[in-house]
Amino acid sequence: MVIPTLNEAEGVVRVIEELRAVGVEKILVVDGGSTDGTVELAKRAGAVVIFQEGRGKVAAIKTALRHVDTPFVVVLDGDFTYPGVHVPEIVAKLREGFDEVIGARRFREPGAMSPLYAFGNWVLTWWFNLLFGTRLSDVLSGMYGLRREAVADALFSSRGFSVEVELAAHVASTGEIGEVPIRYRRRLGRKKLRPWHGLQIALDALRLSWHYNPLFTLAAAGALLFVPGVLLASWVAYKWIFLGVKHYVWGIIAVSLIAGGVASGAVAALALFLRRMERRLVRLVRECRRGAV
Repeated sequence: MVIPTLNEAEGVVRVIEELRAVGVEKILVVDGGSTDGTVELAKRAGAVVIFQEGRGKVAAIKTALRHVDTPFVVVLDGDFTYPGVHVPEIVAKLREGFDEVIGARRFREPGAMSPLYAFGNWVLTWWFNLLFGTRLSDVLSGMYGLRREAVADALFSSRGFSVEVELAAHVASTGEIGEVPIRYRRRLGRKKLRPWHGLQIALDALRLSWHYNPLFTLAAAGALLFVPGVLLASWVAYKWIFLGVKHYVWGIIAVSLIAGGVASGAVAALALFLRRMERRLVRLVRECRRGAV
């Protein structure tokens, strides 16, 4: 069990106690330099505390994975927003063969997430699904389980609050992601995520898509040619039909843009199909290896 912390004195003890109540014995707190007594409180509650190498949540998870020796690891924030009761459900799902299991925040307590953050979460999840061909409902959840071997070679090149997107991007490109519905509570302590962090997360997702699936990213960008092609064709048609002016060259350019956009869109769809087929084959090979053992 891994809990990344940075000034979570108000919630960390309750998180640890809740995990103990559901039978979690190994609890690792990875602290990013708290100054409010989080470290001391976590130690008193019985957790093992280490200090992360570097800054930010990405560095915290990267540090944690170096110290974990179990086949599965579950991560949750130390602000008491994620109920520990869902840990066994996530572990059970991992044992089914998934490489990552995300706790999708389907049941939110009143005031746990503002409408602005809920909308931003939906947009970023939609953006991630578009880039990686997944069907997730909450890619930014701070509670998730990982098969350690599945993320051993992850890049960890993101910054800030993009670690969940980076891990999901890595697993989506090499394995299988599942979800379990969980409750989401009001946090204890000060909120660190700000609306402008959403832009950084979106840019990191785009950068990661270029690394893991460059063909789709390039083809999807090419598909955007369809939009100016349609606009230009509409202008040419208007001039011809209503004003009697014929623009042959612009018409050829418009048709070329539309054709290029359609062709690129088809290539992007094919790239997603091939990626999904690759994930299914990888999962099948892993299941066969486990069965052989």
